[in-house]
Amino acid sequence: MPQEPGNSSPRILLGVTGGIAAYKSPELVRRLVERGADVQVVMTRAAGKFVSATTLQAVSSRRVRDDLWDAEAEAAMGHIELARWADLVVVAPATAHFMGSLAGGLTGDLLSTLCLATTAPVVIVPAMNHAMWAHAAVQANRAVLEDRGVTLLGPAEGDQACGEHGMGRMMEPADIARELLAERVGAGRLGPQRLAGVKTVITAGPTREPIDPVRYVTNRSSGKMGFAIAAAAREAGADVVLVSGPVSLPTPAGVRRVDVETAEQLYLAVHREIADTRLFIACAAVSDYRPRTASPRKIKRSEEELNVDLVRSKDTLSSVAALAHGPFSVGFAAETEDVERHALDKLASKGLDMIAANRVGPGCGFETETNALKVFWRDGEAEFGERSKSILARQLIELVAERYHAAREESRTSLLAAK
Repeated sequence: MPQEPGNSSPRILLGVTGGIAAYKSPELVRRLVERGADVQVVMTRAAGKFVSATTLQAVSSRRVRDDLWDAEAEAAMGHIELARWADLVVVAPATAHFMGSLAGGLTGDLLSTLCLATTAPVVIVPAMNHAMWAHAAVQANRAVLEDRGVTLLGPAEGDQACGEHGMGRMMEPADIARELLAERVGAGRLGPQRLAGVKTVITAGPTREPIDPVRYVTNRSSGKMGFAIAAAAREAGADVVLVSGPVSLPTPAGVRRVDVETAEQLYLAVHREIADTRLFIACAAVSDYRPRTASPRKIKRSEEELNVDLVRSKDTLSSVAALAHGPFSVGFAAETEDVERHALDKLASKGLDMIAANRVGPGCGFETETNALKVFWRDGEAEFGERSKSILARQLIELVAERYHAAREESRTSLLAAK
């Protein structure tokens, strides 16, 4: 399926699998087409139970493909041509069955065959009942796919067709299209890589400060936001080093990971990498205080009270921001109240270039699939409402890249003016 002469439109192969959310697929096609994409739809047999090929053909202006054994198409090895034609493969909705098939490398139909035969980036948009999404088997398949470089968009939280509420709802077509083909220059899956070649160090997860061999002081953090930011920075072309506290998350594809446990180890690991780093994003929930001494043996439960003498941990973010000719530095502020005031105080006191702040508390920010951010810099601010952490990370990285390049341009202008 060669590209038509003179047609530079991004070519998106949209896979539709057999879930109730397939009713959103025609709208997604329409949203992609109106943004200038050339869309080829490939359906599974089960998808035809929820949405018709006629509808999808009408909105895409292309004959829908749904059969690996299509004699006319396969006479010319059509599935290979389709795989080579695509700039991007998107599966929306992606059912639990499809995720399992792809994770297992199974090619029982045209769509799964294409996903294995293509060299284009693959993005899947999960949609299923919240209990299915939370199931250990589905989460294991998700981890396998992400580890192999497949990008997941969503799922979102909300009301489901079964009448229940929870995480598993397919993202809305407008949001998916915006992610894939954002209107701003440099954004979107098919846009230029705004951080190409930029060495970026990102911290994520908690630290653990030992009290004795079995107990420790820590901060609440799953690491999900930091890992999503690392994945988004890598997608933007950055050379990413992820310094992570103890979390149970797969390393994003293409990212170099350094595992640490304590605040001291994180400080040392960051400073080993920082000399040639141009962008530093401190998302880790570092323990501000640590026990002055740790017992070499387990402390027995004998006394009514136990006093632990705490001392301040090293401040990695401040130390990096204070470096002469150091990297563009972005901090995070997790606050339970007065979010904006505390964030602005931290921005000034630590000498940061930017800070991203969010409210935390029960069911908010910690150990959830969604987040919301307010971002501040010297003469501006932006706000991102609640959405999945993967989407939020991409939007944050887009903004960080914009401010990073603006700062470099200001620096070049100042140097020229001084000559």
